Amino acid sequence: MRNIGLNVLVLSFAFVVSAQVPKQCSAPPEYQHARLVKKYNGLQKFLNGEKAYYDCAEDFTPSRGSRAVQCVDERWTKLNLKCEKKSCGNAGDLPHGEFQYEGHSFVGEKAYAVCNKGYTLKGLDYIVCKKSGWTGEFPSCEEGEATCSPPAVANSVSSAGAVSVYQMGNTVTLTCSQGFQLDGAQSIRCGAGGLWQPPPPQCLPAPNTTQSPNEETGGCGVPVNTDDANLAGRYITKTVFASGDKVHYVCDVGYIQAGGSKYRSCIKGVWTPLKLKCERKHCGSAGEIMNGQFTYTGLKFGDTASAVCDEGYCLVGKATRNCMSKGWDGRVPACEAVTCEEPSTVTNAEMRGPHEPPYTYRTVLSYHCRVGTLIGQRNIWCTKDGTWSASPPQCREITCPPPNVNNAYWMRAQNKQYQERDIISVTIRTHCVTYRVVY
Repeated sequence: MRNIGLNVLVLSFAFVVSAQVPKQCSAPPEYQHARLVKKYNGLQKFLNGEKAYYDCAEDFTPSRGSRAVQCVDERWTKLNLKCEKKSCGNAGDLPHGEFQYEGHSFVGEKAYAVCNKGYTLKGLDYIVCKKSGWTGEFPSCEEGEATCSPPAVANSVSSAGAVSVYQMGNTVTLTCSQGFQLDGAQSIRCGAGGLWQPPPPQCLPAPNTTQSPNEETGGCGVPVNTDDANLAGRYITKTVFASGDKVHYVCDVGYIQAGGSKYRSCIKGVWTPLKLKCERKHCGSAGEIMNGQFTYTGLKFGDTASAVCDEGYCLVGKATRNCMSKGWDGRVPACEAVTCEEPSTVTNAEMRGPHEPPYTYRTVLSYHCRVGTLIGQRNIWCTKDGTWSASPPQCREITCPPPNVNNAYWMRAQNKQYQERDIISVTIRTHCVTYRVVY
């Protein structure tokens, strides 16, 4: 009997100890196309009854279901939030042309503008689908085929000869006259808008490139460098060159050879003109920013790209990227939605409808009163500055004292206070007429 009693005591003690340990859930599970709200990141334990909230992943938007899961008996309830891929839909009509879509108009995809025959495209030939919708300069199609006037390059000869008008797509190769050297692209093409691409070059006077030529031997001095090209390394230390010697140049850092010859020869004490053409390296696009875009000073070596976020989004990362000899430096920054803190709970008004965090830009909260009258804004929203448009409203009970009416008597019993919308009746007596007044 003593053993039985001891066993019962031990079991009872075990039940008491286990009852004192609160039930917990581990970290909430991960779901495809959904992510845990930031304030829960790193939390490992949740008490029974606690809730965790999810939001749709980047490029997805909630379509239905609740954002919340709850810890119940050491297990999380299943998330029923449905997230759909964001789409910009149709880009609209393009008069005298049409848009050709890269895919299904999802975020990050492009719609390309194609003009009908007899019309010329003005502006960029594409727009980009972003969270805020189709963005970028909207293109247009103007009547008439794109044509270019002959490139005006003094001291040059054109491969096309005497042509008065060039059609879009025509290419021209330019050669400088004797004693001049090319500064720019040698071949240019008639592009959209009647503009030469790249811009026409210049033919500049060839520099005097000799230093103390040896008249007796016909030797040459050290040839000079140009703004964007330098002597190759093995010629740098040499100070005297014999007639017939040949040297070559390399483009400076950030430049690439775009035409011409890199060689020069010493002939009778004079260096032949350097025809090497060096152009700045092209970096291309600095990347796509969701909810933002880059503004460029250009796309070539030495140019910069600055990130600008859409309204209601803030920049995370470095705003500026530089076009370097090996491409854009740094990384593409991100634009994250501005969030507002939970609105003040010092109010007796109640929220209407779903009101689960996070409260991102343009989230609207609606309030109503169970009793009394709403004082303040019925709807408040999260602004681009991360603040609420107004403080939550209050519910107040509005009362009125009895009206003081001379020469009148009450039709019914008089109260000390009247509620909003109460109606009372009094009768006013004059010498000849009795009036009934309703308040």
